[in-house]
Parts: sequence; structure tokens; C-alpha cells
Amino acid sequence: MATAHIGHTHRLDLADATVREWDATVVAADPEQGIVLDRSAFYPGGGGQPPDEGVLLWGGVRTRIAGTRTGDELYLVPVEGDPLPPVGTAVRGALDDERRTALMRTHSGLHVLTGVVFRDYGALVTGGNMEPLTARMDFDLAEVPADFKDRVAEAVNAELAADRPIQVQVLPREEAFAIPDIIRTATNLLPPDLEEVRIVDIVGLDTQADGGTHVASTAMVGRVEVVKMENKGRGFRRLRVRIV
Repeated sequence: MATAHIGHTHRLDLADATVREWDATVVAADPEQGIVLDRSAFYPGGGGQPPDEGVLLWGGVRTRIAGTRTGDELYLVPVEGDPLPPVGTAVRGALDDERRTALMRTHSGLHVLTGVVFRDYGALVTGGNMEPLTARMDFDLAEVPADFKDRVAEAVNAELAADRPIQVQVLPREEAFAIPDIIRTATNLLPPDLEEVRIVDIVGLDTQADGGTHVASTAMVGRVEVVKMENKGRGFRRLRVRIV
């Protein structure tokens, strides 16, 4: 799960998903690895959610950020050919707001989808992937009614229209795992040595361990169109969705 720091970088994205601009200092800059800041709102990717894109502004220069690389540090990957700010440089970071907001709407919409399918059909998630305003989600679901796709879409959009609050908190591992069905994937991907678990709660519908960014309420997602259902065999159902 996501932590408050990766290496030397304090992650602003976990504390406040609405942050789009912030001040920071460069603590490392390597042409092979990338740029490390002391503070960053760039979501590094994970859990199916892609990393953010944006820019760093410094000394009248603009460095475009095409993505991230994680390891011992959270490295920001500049667009090829863009300059690297020297270590110690004060920079202004800014996310691509349209992309981040679309990914937040998509991620929250997928949580509503998984909550509805778990509530109504008892199915766990076996995989998934998202891009801005489009996604797929795979479920372990042996039998479905003929109108499954339409029934899921109707139930999901009813939950979105209900304007349920989406709350985020970090709990000690033991307390988090005391919450029923906190893991909605068929395989528990949380590291065994993880001491704190970040919880995303769609109040009254769905509570999951999750490290991504989300909107503040289900109404902010918009509407979900279930574009297609695919039968991949042996209880493997794939739903392709679009956020509108």
C-alpha cells in the first residue's frame, strides 16, 4: 500500500488529492533515474491507476514530467530533451489537472462498480486496469443473469447519484483487517510487513484497502457506462466501462 514517504519525498497526493500546484526543492537529479523532490503530489502509479503527468517550473524554465519511476526514491521522469533542475533548486510543481481529475473519477467509479458487484453477486476482483475515463475490471463470477450488464450499470449509477461521501483514512494493520471484506481482490496483495493500511470508504457501500486518489463523493464521478461484458472462461468475467 502507499506510504507517506518514498525515499526522501513526502507524498502530498496521499494527504490531499485536490493538490495540483506546490513548492518543492530538488534533492536529486540524474539523467538516467530522474528528478527527486522533497515534496511531491505526483501519484506514482499502482493498483491499476497510472502515474500523473505535469511540469516543474524553475528559474524561467519548464521541465515536463512524463511519468514516474519508483524504487528507493520517487523519481520524476522528464520528457526526453527537457532540462534537469540542479540539486537544491526551488521548483514549482504542477499536475496535469484534466488527467488527474479524470483518473480520480475513474478510480472512484471502479470502487463503486466493485462494491456493487460484491454486494449483489458476492464476486471478488481478479484484475483491472484504467486510463482516464475508461477502464476494465475482471471478476471471479461463475454465473450471471442474461441482463447482468444492464443491471450492474443501473445499480452503479444509482449509487453514484446517491452522492455518497468517499472518505480516506490510515489505520493500524490489525484494526484495518478487523473490517469485514477489506480486501476485495481474489489475492491479498498487501505486504505482510505492512504496519499501516490506507482505507478508502464509500460510506454505506464499499470499504477497501487502497493506495490511489479519489474524488470526494460518488456524485463527482458522473455516470458509468458498462460498454461490454466479456466471458473469459471458468468464471472469469470482464466488464469494460466508460466514465461520462
